[in-house]
Amino acid sequence: MLHLDTNEPAVPLSSNNNSTKNPDYTLKNASDSYAIIIQGGTIFAIIFLYWKRIRSIFAGLLGRNPKGKKLARNILLAFFPAACMGFFFGSWIEKYLFSPRMVMIALVVGAILMFGIEKLKKFLKIEIPENQEMDLEDLTIRQSLTIGGLQCLAMWPGTSRSMITIVGGYLSGLSISKAAEFSFLLGIVTLSAASSYKLLTEGSNIAQILTLGPAIFGCSVAFITGAFAIKFLINYLNSHSLSIFAWYRILLAIGIFFSFK
Repeated sequence: MLHLDTNEPAVPLSSNNNSTKNPDYTLKNASDSYAIIIQGGTIFAIIFLYWKRIRSIFAGLLGRNPKGKKLARNILLAFFPAACMGFFFGSWIEKYLFSPRMVMIALVVGAILMFGIEKLKKFLKIEIPENQEMDLEDLTIRQSLTIGGLQCLAMWPGTSRSMITIVGGYLSGLSISKAAEFSFLLGIVTLSAASSYKLLTEGSNIAQILTLGPAIFGCSVAFITGAFAIKFLINYLNSHSLSIFAWYRILLAIGIFFSFK
Protein backbone atom coordinates (compact mmCIF):
# COMPACT_ATOMS: atom_id res chain seq x y z
CA MET A 1 0.00 0.00 0.00
CA LEU A 2 1.34 3.43 -0.95
CA HIS A 3 1.34 6.14 1.68
CA LEU A 4 0.89 9.23 -0.44
CA ASP A 5 1.43 11.65 2.41
CA THR A 6 5.01 10.58 2.94
CA ASN A 7 7.88 12.95 2.45
CA GLU A 8 10.22 10.11 1.52
CA PRO A 9 11.75 10.27 -1.97
CA ALA A 10 9.48 8.69 -4.55
CA VAL A 11 10.30 5.21 -5.77
CA PRO A 12 9.54 4.49 -9.43
CA LEU A 13 6.80 1.93 -10.07
CA SER A 14 8.70 0.54 -13.05
CA SER A 15 11.73 -1.70 -13.01
CA ASN A 16 13.82 0.73 -15.01
CA ASN A 17 16.30 2.15 -12.54
CA ASN A 18 18.51 3.82 -15.14
CA SER A 19 16.45 6.95 -15.46
CA THR A 20 17.59 10.08 -13.73
CA LYS A 21 15.62 10.56 -10.53
CA ASN A 22 14.89 13.72 -8.62
CA PRO A 23 15.56 12.84 -4.93
CA ASP A 24 13.50 15.81 -3.73
CA TYR A 25 10.38 14.64 -5.54
CA THR A 26 8.18 12.70 -3.08
CA LEU A 27 5.14 10.48 -3.51
CA LYS A 28 3.05 13.31 -2.08
CA ASN A 29 4.33 15.65 -4.80
CA ALA A 30 3.45 13.05 -7.41
CA SER A 31 -0.01 12.36 -6.00
CA ASP A 32 -0.84 16.08 -5.84
CA SER A 33 0.28 16.53 -9.45
CA TYR A 34 -1.54 13.37 -10.55
CA ALA A 35 -4.77 14.61 -8.95
CA ILE A 36 -4.57 17.71 -11.12
CA ILE A 37 -3.62 15.88 -14.31
CA ILE A 38 -6.49 13.36 -14.19
CA GLN A 39 -8.87 16.31 -14.16
CA GLY A 40 -8.39 16.04 -17.92
CA GLY A 41 -11.19 13.48 -17.70
CA THR A 42 -13.46 16.05 -16.08
CA ILE A 43 -12.57 18.53 -18.82
CA PHE A 44 -13.67 16.08 -21.50
CA ALA A 45 -16.89 15.44 -19.56
CA ILE A 46 -17.70 19.17 -19.63
CA ILE A 47 -16.88 19.37 -23.34
CA PHE A 48 -19.12 16.37 -23.98
CA LEU A 49 -22.08 17.81 -22.06
CA TYR A 50 -21.76 21.40 -23.28
CA TRP A 51 -20.63 20.83 -26.84
CA LYS A 52 -23.23 23.22 -28.28
CA ARG A 53 -22.01 26.04 -26.04
CA ILE A 54 -18.39 25.29 -26.86
CA ARG A 55 -19.13 25.13 -30.57
CA SER A 56 -20.77 28.56 -30.34
CA ILE A 57 -17.65 29.88 -28.58
CA PHE A 58 -15.40 28.65 -31.39
CA ALA A 59 -17.80 30.16 -33.94
CA GLY A 60 -17.69 33.42 -32.00
CA LEU A 61 -13.90 33.47 -32.01
CA LEU A 62 -14.11 33.13 -35.79
CA GLY A 63 -16.55 36.04 -35.97
CA ARG A 64 -19.56 33.92 -36.86
CA ASN A 65 -21.52 34.02 -33.59
CA PRO A 66 -21.84 37.29 -31.60
CA LYS A 67 -23.22 35.53 -28.50
CA GLY A 68 -20.44 32.95 -28.61
CA LYS A 69 -17.87 35.75 -28.89
CA LYS A 70 -19.26 37.48 -25.79
CA LEU A 71 -19.31 34.20 -23.88
CA ALA A 72 -15.67 33.54 -24.84
CA ARG A 73 -14.78 37.04 -23.62
CA ASN A 74 -16.56 36.46 -20.30
CA ILE A 75 -14.85 33.13 -19.69
CA LEU A 76 -11.38 34.50 -20.47
CA LEU A 77 -11.97 37.54 -18.24
CA ALA A 78 -13.10 35.27 -15.40
CA PHE A 79 -10.00 33.11 -15.87
CA PHE A 80 -7.53 36.02 -15.83
CA PRO A 81 -7.49 36.85 -12.07
CA ALA A 82 -6.88 33.22 -11.03
CA ALA A 83 -4.11 32.87 -13.61
CA CYS A 84 -2.32 35.89 -12.15
CA MET A 85 -2.89 34.72 -8.58
CA GLY A 86 -1.53 31.25 -9.29
CA PHE A 87 1.53 32.61 -11.11
CA PHE A 88 2.56 35.08 -8.44
CA PHE A 89 1.38 33.42 -5.21
CA GLY A 90 1.21 29.68 -6.01
CA SER A 91 4.19 28.74 -3.85
CA TRP A 92 3.01 30.85 -0.90
CA ILE A 93 -0.46 29.25 -1.08
CA GLU A 94 0.99 25.73 -1.08
CA LYS A 95 3.21 26.59 1.90
CA TYR A 96 0.63 28.20 4.19
CA LEU A 97 -2.86 27.02 3.18
CA PHE A 98 -2.38 23.27 2.57
CA SER A 99 -3.05 22.11 6.13
CA PRO A 100 -6.04 20.28 7.71
CA ARG A 101 -6.82 23.27 9.92
CA MET A 102 -6.92 25.71 7.00
CA VAL A 103 -9.05 23.30 4.94
CA MET A 104 -11.49 22.97 7.84
CA ILE A 105 -11.77 26.76 8.13
CA ALA A 106 -12.38 27.08 4.39
CA LEU A 107 -15.15 24.46 4.55
CA VAL A 108 -16.95 26.28 7.35
CA VAL A 109 -16.60 29.73 5.76
CA GLY A 110 -17.91 28.34 2.45
CA ALA A 111 -20.89 26.77 4.21
CA ILE A 112 -21.77 30.05 5.92
CA LEU A 113 -21.57 31.83 2.58
CA MET A 114 -23.89 29.27 0.97
CA PHE A 115 -26.39 29.49 3.83
CA GLY A 116 -26.45 33.27 3.63
CA ILE A 117 -26.35 33.71 -0.12
CA GLU A 118 -30.01 34.78 -0.42
CA LYS A 119 -29.61 37.43 2.28
CA LEU A 120 -26.40 38.61 0.65
CA LYS A 121 -28.16 38.88 -2.71
CA LYS A 122 -30.90 41.01 -1.13
CA PHE A 123 -28.30 43.14 0.64
CA LEU A 124 -26.56 43.78 -2.69
CA LYS A 125 -29.99 44.56 -4.23
CA ILE A 126 -29.53 42.11 -7.08
CA GLU A 127 -32.86 41.71 -8.84
CA ILE A 128 -33.68 40.23 -12.23
CA PRO A 129 -37.05 41.10 -13.80
CA GLU A 130 -39.50 38.22 -14.18
CA ASN A 131 -39.40 36.30 -17.46
CA GLN A 132 -36.04 37.89 -18.24
CA GLU A 133 -33.52 35.29 -17.16
CA MET A 134 -29.93 36.38 -17.60
CA ASP A 135 -27.79 34.17 -19.84
CA LEU A 136 -24.05 33.57 -19.73
CA GLU A 137 -23.18 35.97 -22.54
CA ASP A 138 -25.14 38.74 -20.76
CA LEU A 139 -22.50 39.08 -18.05
CA THR A 140 -20.67 42.38 -18.18
CA ILE A 141 -16.89 42.76 -18.12
CA ARG A 142 -17.07 43.82 -14.47
CA GLN A 143 -19.25 40.86 -13.49
CA SER A 144 -16.96 38.40 -15.28
CA LEU A 145 -13.89 39.82 -13.54
CA THR A 146 -15.73 39.65 -10.20
CA ILE A 147 -16.46 35.95 -10.70
CA GLY A 148 -12.82 35.49 -11.65
CA GLY A 149 -11.71 37.33 -8.54
CA LEU A 150 -13.82 35.03 -6.39
CA GLN A 151 -12.33 32.03 -8.18
CA CYS A 152 -8.97 33.06 -6.73
CA LEU A 153 -10.34 32.04 -3.32
CA ALA A 154 -10.57 28.47 -4.61
CA MET A 155 -6.78 28.25 -4.39
CA TRP A 156 -7.41 27.96 -0.66
CA PRO A 157 -7.96 24.18 -0.33
CA GLY A 158 -11.45 23.39 0.93
CA THR A 159 -13.05 26.40 -0.73
CA SER A 160 -14.18 24.54 -3.90
CA ARG A 161 -13.71 26.22 -7.26
CA SER A 162 -17.17 25.29 -8.51
CA MET A 163 -18.88 26.46 -5.31
CA ILE A 164 -17.25 29.88 -5.23
CA THR A 165 -17.80 30.55 -8.94
CA ILE A 166 -21.44 29.44 -8.68
CA VAL A 167 -21.85 31.89 -5.80
CA GLY A 168 -20.16 34.60 -7.87
CA GLY A 169 -22.37 33.93 -10.88
CA TYR A 170 -25.52 33.92 -8.74
CA LEU A 171 -24.59 37.21 -7.09
CA SER A 172 -23.99 38.62 -10.58
CA GLY A 173 -27.60 37.90 -11.57
CA LEU A 174 -27.47 34.41 -13.06
CA SER A 175 -29.80 31.70 -11.83
CA ILE A 176 -28.15 29.00 -9.71
CA SER A 177 -28.22 26.50 -12.59
CA LYS A 178 -26.85 29.05 -15.09
CA ALA A 179 -24.15 30.03 -12.61
CA ALA A 180 -23.21 26.34 -12.35
CA GLU A 181 -23.06 26.09 -16.14
CA PHE A 182 -20.73 29.10 -16.32
CA SER A 183 -18.61 27.56 -13.57
CA PHE A 184 -18.18 24.36 -15.57
CA LEU A 185 -17.29 26.18 -18.79
CA LEU A 186 -14.80 28.31 -16.87
CA GLY A 187 -13.44 25.08 -15.43
CA ILE A 188 -12.40 23.94 -18.91
CA VAL A 189 -9.92 26.82 -19.14
CA THR A 190 -8.85 26.77 -15.48
CA LEU A 191 -8.37 23.00 -15.19
CA SER A 192 -6.70 22.77 -18.61
CA ALA A 193 -4.20 25.45 -17.59
CA ALA A 194 -3.48 23.74 -14.24
CA SER A 195 -3.07 20.30 -15.82
CA SER A 196 -0.87 21.61 -18.63
CA TYR A 197 1.32 23.52 -16.17
CA LYS A 198 1.86 20.40 -14.06
CA LEU A 199 2.72 18.33 -17.13
CA LEU A 200 5.22 20.92 -18.34
CA THR A 201 6.89 21.50 -14.98
CA GLU A 202 6.68 18.07 -13.34
CA GLY A 203 5.89 15.64 -16.13
CA SER A 204 9.33 14.02 -16.12
CA ASN A 205 9.21 13.53 -12.34
CA ILE A 206 5.70 12.05 -12.43
CA ALA A 207 6.76 9.69 -15.22
CA GLN A 208 9.38 8.21 -12.87
CA ILE A 209 6.63 7.07 -10.51
CA LEU A 210 3.44 6.62 -12.50
CA THR A 211 3.00 4.80 -15.77
CA LEU A 212 0.65 5.77 -18.60
CA GLY A 213 -1.90 3.12 -17.61
CA PRO A 214 -2.91 4.64 -14.24
CA ALA A 215 -3.13 8.09 -15.84
CA ILE A 216 -5.51 6.86 -18.57
CA PHE A 217 -7.56 4.91 -16.03
CA GLY A 218 -7.80 7.92 -13.73
CA CYS A 219 -8.89 10.21 -16.56
CA SER A 220 -11.49 7.66 -17.70
CA VAL A 221 -12.98 7.39 -14.21
CA ALA A 222 -12.95 11.19 -13.89
CA PHE A 223 -14.79 11.48 -17.23
CA ILE A 224 -17.56 9.06 -16.25
CA THR A 225 -18.07 10.29 -12.70
CA GLY A 226 -17.72 13.92 -13.79
CA ALA A 227 -20.41 13.60 -16.46
CA PHE A 228 -22.88 12.03 -14.04
CA ALA A 229 -22.06 14.52 -11.28
CA ILE A 230 -22.51 17.55 -13.57
CA LYS A 231 -25.84 16.30 -14.91
CA PHE A 232 -27.09 15.57 -11.41
CA LEU A 233 -25.95 18.95 -10.07
CA ILE A 234 -27.60 20.97 -12.85
CA ASN A 235 -30.88 19.05 -12.52
CA TYR A 236 -30.80 19.41 -8.74
CA LEU A 237 -30.07 23.15 -8.79
CA ASN A 238 -32.97 23.78 -11.15
CA SER A 239 -35.34 23.18 -8.25
CA HIS A 240 -33.26 23.31 -5.05
CA SER A 241 -31.00 25.67 -3.14
CA LEU A 242 -27.36 25.24 -2.12
CA SER A 243 -28.21 24.39 1.49
CA ILE A 244 -27.62 20.63 1.21
CA PHE A 245 -24.07 21.31 -0.03
CA ALA A 246 -23.53 23.71 2.87
CA TRP A 247 -24.51 20.99 5.35
CA TYR A 248 -22.14 18.60 3.59
CA ARG A 249 -19.30 21.06 4.07
CA ILE A 250 -20.13 21.40 7.79
CA LEU A 251 -20.13 17.62 8.28
CA LEU A 252 -16.85 17.30 6.36
CA ALA A 253 -15.26 20.01 8.51
CA ILE A 254 -16.38 18.18 11.67
CA GLY A 255 -14.88 14.96 10.29
CA ILE A 256 -11.54 16.69 9.64
CA PHE A 257 -11.60 18.21 13.13
CA PHE A 258 -11.93 14.85 14.87
CA SER A 259 -9.54 13.12 12.47
CA PHE A 260 -6.67 15.49 13.27
CA LYS A 261 -7.56 16.37 16.86
